[in-house]
Amino acid sequence: MNKKLVTALSGGAALLMALSGCGDDDNEVNDYAKKVCDEVQPQLKKITDANKSITSTAADGKPADIKKADSAAFQQISGAYAAMSDSVENAGVPPVDGGEKIQTDAVKELDATSKAYAELKKSVDRLDTKDQAKFAEGLKGVAEDLDEVNKVGDDAIKKLQSGEIGAAMSKQPGCQRPGAATPTTS
Repeated sequence: MNKKLVTALSGGAALLMALSGCGDDDNEVNDYAKKVCDEVQPQLKKITDANKSITSTAADGKPADIKKADSAAFQQISGAYAAMSDSVENAGVPPVDGGEKIQTDAVKELDATSKAYAELKKSVDRLDTKDQAKFAEGLKGVAEDLDEVNKVGDDAIKKLQSGEIGAAMSKQPGCQRPGAATPTTS
């Protein structure tokens, strides 16, 4: 059941990597992409590190250790999504057709994802670690909620990854996933 949580988390990290795509080379678009990607890179690292923390306790961790790791990771991921939202908002409107809507949708999606991870943290914090069966059942519920979080507003990110902006972002080192190790289920 914690394996499902780890699998769902890797889906969330994949959502972040939606900041890449295909399109033209244009200096203004490339400058925009660089600005966003340079600010996004540290947040991607935080999410990767948080996922590693969950994975490292998932296999054979004690309920209290799993709860602590998951809670801290969800807090870290929530903060990273909020910071990415700020980065996209502060970068301004992408210099492409429909850029204002793309930006608004992406900010809305990233904010919603940040809030959803904050709620997951609250759910984990409420888990009873003294009763193994209750803990396992509660963790299963968190994993199911996490599946939903990973699906929230995927369209806005897909729009950001398309066309000229996506192509420019895919070329930026800052939008590359740092040390991406897919979580394993030992």
